[in-house]
Amino acid sequence: MKVLVINGVNLNMLGIREPDLYGDKSYASLVKSIKKEAKALGLGVKCVQSNGEGKIVTYIQRALGKYDAIVINPGAYTHTSVAILDALKAVNIPTYEVHLTDVDSREDFRKISYVSLVAKSRITGLGFEGYYKALRMIAGKDDPKENA
Repeated sequence: MKVLVINGVNLNMLGIREPDLYGDKSYASLVKSIKKEAKALGLGVKCVQSNGEGKIVTYIQRALGKYDAIVINPGAYTHTSVAILDALKAVNIPTYEVHLTDVDSREDFRKISYVSLVAKSRITGLGFEGYYKALRMIAGKDDPKENA
């Protein structure tokens, strides 16, 4: 199985941006650890990141026919982007939503997730482990109904 991991706005600032919330590990270390976990599960994985909503939509559209699943952390676009929702609906690829923090316990506006309307599972508050959990779900090792 091939998995596309899409990271959205400000994820490239991991280790710098609000380390009390997001930790001190860099985006590069996240990508490295995702690739290691995917390999252990026998999954092919490609990781991409963009701060642009349109670029994220393009990544989703280009996944059609190439990837079996999408793991996405759209960052703040989670709460605002109908365009990302529509792209995910259009390609109809099984999607797993991941957030490093427990977004539901933060500001009220973060409780809104357009992506969750199509996601098979929504995993929040587990840090990097949330990505690994999504990969295990894709590999059939964890139950997608068990949201974090």
